[in-house]
Amino acid sequence: MPSQSSSVQQARRAIADRLREILRDSGLTSRALAREADWEESKCSRLINGRTPPSDEDIRVWCTVCGVPEEIPNLIAASRNAASAYLEWRRVNRSQKHMQNLALKLFSEPRYRFYSSNLVPWPLQVPAYMRAVMLRFNDFHENAATDVEEAVQVRVARRRFLEDGMRSCALIIEETVLRNRLFDDDTTLEQLRYLLVGMRQPNVSLGVIPVDARRIHRAIETFHIYGDTTVSVELTSAILTITQPWEVALYERSFNRLAGSAVYGATAEGLIRAAIAALE
Repeated sequence: MPSQSSSVQQARRAIADRLREILRDSGLTSRALAREADWEESKCSRLINGRTPPSDEDIRVWCTVCGVPEEIPNLIAASRNAASAYLEWRRVNRSQKHMQNLALKLFSEPRYRFYSSNLVPWPLQVPAYMRAVMLRFNDFHENAATDVEEAVQVRVARRRFLEDGMRSCALIIEETVLRNRLFDDDTTLEQLRYLLVGMRQPNVSLGVIPVDARRIHRAIETFHIYGDTTVSVELTSAILTITQPWEVALYERSFNRLAGSAVYGATAEGLIRAAIAALE
């Protein structure tokens, strides 16, 4: 078995533990389960000890035989996450373009929701800002990637998913995103000015949470919600993809509460113009 991050190992251990709990609560033995499922008994042992990751069908059979079919969706989602969702930065350090292509399948979803406390999200980024973000990423992670320009073009090309008018995009950013001096003034000014243009797209909504807003919720990490089934969370060490329904629901609740603290339209535009004026 290839080496895996500790997070993946922990996730798989949690799945095996849950299968064991389901079996115990059902009152069945491993032998009885194997007989009903038409498996070798050793397969049950491998699954509940985490030696073999369960397939989707294994989970369906296990839960059905044990009388808890309602557990199937969450367990399948958790299993898929453990297999492929935890993407360590070092695995893509050699290619920024590869990083940009990894999530392309998510952009076919009909609705995007973004929250960011540190950067302008990609749908409203200008190429110079994209380039600055990627170069800063390379520097922090001691990344040897040399295809930044190709990666910028891939990210620019994503805009086609919003230009067809069939998708909607809601973005929430903290006012500090407008005031951050992460990059040179020319890049920052170009980006801020583009926000005034991009926020007027009919299928785009931009909310800004003022620094002095009275709020009931504060998020820790930047996250993106694609459709109603997938959340992408950007951690310092990894991109974490979440598909378990109950976890997705938590991020949707978080986004809705953050949206309630944001300002929109002319008020948001005023905050952007004030940030521009501070740099001019």
